[in-house]
Amino acid sequence: MSAARLSLHNSSNGSTLVELLNVVKVYSTAAGEFTALDGISLQAGRGEFVGIIGKSGAGKSTLLNMITGVDRLTSGEVLVNANGSPVSIHKMSEDSIALWRGKTLGVVYQSFQLLPMLTIVENITLPMDLCGRFNPKQSRQRALELLRLVEIEAHADKLPSQISGGQQQRVAIARALANDPPILVADEPTGSLDSVTAEHIFEVFEHLVGDLGKTIIMVTHDQTLAPRFTRTLRIADGELLQPESETETIE
Repeated sequence: MSAARLSLHNSSNGSTLVELLNVVKVYSTAAGEFTALDGISLQAGRGEFVGIIGKSGAGKSTLLNMITGVDRLTSGEVLVNANGSPVSIHKMSEDSIALWRGKTLGVVYQSFQLLPMLTIVENITLPMDLCGRFNPKQSRQRALELLRLVEIEAHADKLPSQISGGQQQRVAIARALANDPPILVADEPTGSLDSVTAEHIFEVFEHLVGDLGKTIIMVTHDQTLAPRFTRTLRIADGELLQPESETETIE
């Protein structure tokens, strides 16, 4: 992996796909207000594999929720330029965000969130059917291709309860790719996998970025993954940490 310069604002080819502008998220709790994100600004360019590293409670998952529109920000703005013009996602209605998310983002959560009553292949065809991008025959064929990509095609017609947790995470990744989104957002996607499976999944991500031009934003607590990302950002107490030097690199 070539050296990657640490920066809060960077784009591998000058085309910004995701931009956060002074994003703040404050939760009201019984103990008072809690600031989960405090003025986050960052960019991700097309074809970047951005890693956001931080400890538990640092604000990693909240940051991803701002990008996906799963949770509403307190102030600031999130812009996504997937189709030639930036969209301010938090200005959209809930229904509009849900439709936009289905077509634009693939999301892999810490928990697999597979529907237990559907087979593996049906879990993957469901988002395609909801968006109407493929006909039923095409959606099943594409689902099987994605299962082949993550090496679990043989289990296509099983229920989630009939496969292991690591295999379920592979299915979740395949499902995230169902509608061929330009952006993949991943929240600790390898956290529940053994080292061999985790390495395979990470290689899949690298293939999606390097060969297919996908943009991936992944959060993790695993410091050892830093050299594998195109660019690494670090978060602590809801704030992105500035690099110690403008010339700091990851070998």
